[in-house]
Amino acid sequence: MDNEELTLFRDMAHRAFEQEISPHIEEWEAQHIVPREMWNTLGAAGLLCPDMPEEYGAAGTTAQVTFTIIEELSRMGFGGIASGYGIHSNIVAPYIEHFGTEEQKQQWLPIMVSGEAVGALAMTEPGAGSDVQGIRTNAVQDGDEWILNGSKIFITNGVHADIVIVAAITDPGKGAKGTSLFLVDTSLEGFSTGKKIEKIGQHTSDTAELFFQDVRLPAASLLGELNKGFVIMMTELPRERLGIAAQAVASAEGAMDITVDYVQERKAFGQTIGSFQNTRFTLADVKTEIAINRAFYEKCADAYTRGELSSEDAAILKYASTEMQCKTIDDCLQLFGGYGYTAEYPISRFYTDARIQRIYGGTSEIMRELVARSILGR
Repeated sequence: MDNEELTLFRDMAHRAFEQEISPHIEEWEAQHIVPREMWNTLGAAGLLCPDMPEEYGAAGTTAQVTFTIIEELSRMGFGGIASGYGIHSNIVAPYIEHFGTEEQKQQWLPIMVSGEAVGALAMTEPGAGSDVQGIRTNAVQDGDEWILNGSKIFITNGVHADIVIVAAITDPGKGAKGTSLFLVDTSLEGFSTGKKIEKIGQHTSDTAELFFQDVRLPAASLLGELNKGFVIMMTELPRERLGIAAQAVASAEGAMDITVDYVQERKAFGQTIGSFQNTRFTLADVKTEIAINRAFYEKCADAYTRGELSSEDAAILKYASTEMQCKTIDDCLQLFGGYGYTAEYPISRFYTDARIQRIYGGTSEIMRELVARSILGR
């Protein structure tokens, strides 16, 4: 897909978000959740899972269209929605497409494309975050079924989820080599959702704890090969981190845009704030940092579409872009003065939505360790 086609798709997405999200965003932020119907609206607009194959009702585009939609949501200041969208369209759907059976694809992809089913990814547990090898949720085979027990925490889309990819131990004592993935229908008996977790940011990204008590799963619920769950997760992580970088770069751009508007209107000491050298130099620094990270992000996105994005580059990108996002948005908020610390000004939402980016998808510390290993080995 060339740049002109991507621009057309971006413009279409922007118009849809202006119509369907902008008028309601303050209400949804206050409620700390989006209505379930929003997913159906995005599906009807053809914006969910666009790079899934056409035979499942999707547009059959390249992954860059999905990244473009994530970017536009982020640039417009809808960080929480961008996060939930990314889980659904950029992670769960590709997991199923790449590793699911044809039966699983036929069952779930069409209704994920339409918005009838919302997807979630359940890896994190109270005692296992960035270290996914420490999970305790387990699945035991019982005839033609699996019995799933355990819990997951900080699960994006957890409240609205209809299908959850769950990582569970299937061969105890083998750690990562004994981990499998399961497609869990949330209507099954024994599945329950805890209360919505309140966060300091990304309020429109519903986050919950999930519980599995003797959930009986049919054999066909296994995603990919038995005990290959960790391998699948590692295979898909570069795309996940690329999506996070899309959020980071575009959010920083959106924050800068509203800051530029503000400093050209706000006056102090008889002149606009934008007239002060400090303001001008700060914005020059912000623009430079964004431009550098966008260049690397686009290089990595191109590499991904060619099937050439390395885990090392994905880790570098995730680390650099999210650190940049938090720093540049903080610099922008400073230029708003006291107004930047009020919920009335959107810059505050850019600021609080950004902070989690350095944590989920692998913390900045884990990213630095991965990059160090690529240089020095273990």
